[in-house]
Amino acid sequence: MPMRWDALLARSVAAELHAVLDGARLRAVRLDGIERDLMLLFRERALLWRLHPDRGYVRPLPAVEPAEGDLPLKSTLLGVESVPDDRVIRFRLAPSDSLRRPLSVVVELLGNQWNALVTEGDPEVVRHVLWRRDATGGHRVGLPYRPPRPLGRRGVDGDVTLEEWIATLGPLAPDERRAALVRTFAWTSPLNASALLGAAERPGLEERASGLEEPNLAVGFERWKRMVREAARAQPVVLETDAGPQPYPFPLEGTPHRSADSLLAAMDGADTTAAVGPALLRRLEAEAHRAHRRVERLEEELAELGDADALRRTGDLILARYRELPSGAANFRLLGFDGAEVEVELDPAEPPHENAARYYARATKVERARQRLPGLLEEARAEEGRLADLLTAGRTGGTLEADVHDALGPAPPVVRGQVAGPALPYRTFRSSGGLEIRVGRGARHNDELTFHHSAPGDVWMHARHSAGAHVILRWSGDGKPPARDLEEAATLAALHSKARTSGSVPVDWTFRKYVRKPRRSPPGQVLADRVETLFVEPYEALLEKLADER
Repeated sequence: MPMRWDALLARSVAAELHAVLDGARLRAVRLDGIERDLMLLFRERALLWRLHPDRGYVRPLPAVEPAEGDLPLKSTLLGVESVPDDRVIRFRLAPSDSLRRPLSVVVELLGNQWNALVTEGDPEVVRHVLWRRDATGGHRVGLPYRPPRPLGRRGVDGDVTLEEWIATLGPLAPDERRAALVRTFAWTSPLNASALLGAAERPGLEERASGLEEPNLAVGFERWKRMVREAARAQPVVLETDAGPQPYPFPLEGTPHRSADSLLAAMDGADTTAAVGPALLRRLEAEAHRAHRRVERLEEELAELGDADALRRTGDLILARYRELPSGAANFRLLGFDGAEVEVELDPAEPPHENAARYYARATKVERARQRLPGLLEEARAEEGRLADLLTAGRTGGTLEADVHDALGPAPPVVRGQVAGPALPYRTFRSSGGLEIRVGRGARHNDELTFHHSAPGDVWMHARHSAGAHVILRWSGDGKPPARDLEEAATLAALHSKARTSGSVPVDWTFRKYVRKPRRSPPGQVLADRVETLFVEPYEALLEKLADER
């Protein structure tokens, strides 16, 4: 449930925070513009504001260590205060000896544009912003801070007379009084307007005609005076509103409520919050996604494994009917042992007994995969569940950063001074003969590799009848590339296809100039002419052997 804020709630929360944090030593500020979370990392504790429009809570947390990406802002808290009759809370900070300029962290709780910013100096200059609004009036780093325009309502100090109150609200129709009240008098809001107006918001015709509504307005005026006068002595409650539980500084007439020890405690019970830094949380999300994708890939491989018995029967059929096979055939229909015709794929460069041996080898590999994949899948599912649980705990404050670091291990090293460019649509390998092999990163990148990162004389490859990566073998010589380089590139194509667990994979190849893209065809779908076929056995050790480490 999103929190609703008004000036009274902001003032009371600021007072609670001042009492809890006065004199606390700030170490760093964490600004997560994606989740719209602001975390103040004090030495003794942390304070987190959830400033997304569907949240809006502030929550004290145990001390959290600063993480990479946090803003080091060593200072001492001088006080927490709210802007009178507005939804702005300011943390005033005493700067360190090296800075010697006043600092503030400002939280703005206006409408659905909740934001936070760090200001420096006098006059104040914006140094950091939680999220940058494109709308006019948004804060810009390096420019003077422009606080929200004052509402200019009457009675900030309670200095309104009953006559002014009745003169403003009395002439209006009952259904117009609510808006006029909030527009005119300080500290009023949609949260407390009905409690202030009471019967004056909905009098009957007889009551209006007899003038008895003035006493109703007078009752509302006394409630407002008491609310302004006693707001500093809050009696925290949780209002049971139609929109859900709502922390508030004191009970409101006509609204059910339950008591709370404090407003911060009420919000703490209504919200769960991440205590893990955004950078580490993103890394955890990425690892959890990778674990999920590995489970999906293993499930696909297991579902798409061939039938070992059927493969052996095909090998037997080739040997039994080898005299019927024409030389150089790539496909041929043979009469099966059950009397039905069977279409058999063949390597035209190999004799029948070698083709039969390939089918037997594929059958053996399918059997091994059926024994190996369930165990791998069980391990992958366990890892997926572990990371999913850790991610849930990281998002809800159920674990600490140290636990996540221990679970993920050290982060990949960052090369200093290296400017990151856009990721290429392919991975690079190097054949035994020194030729570059480019393997597409997926269906949506295949077209880019084939038509924008290759030359017409390069060799194009793809596993036949199987989803997988396009592969480009860079070649500028005459004729065909060397057989060994061609076979290695074809093996990479097989390894990066859904046929990777097969014993023998047919890989089609041709020169890139004979590949074209049909109009309106889906990503990765092409037409190739003058195609030849290689049958290769995918073995994963080749990936490491040919990895390009340049």
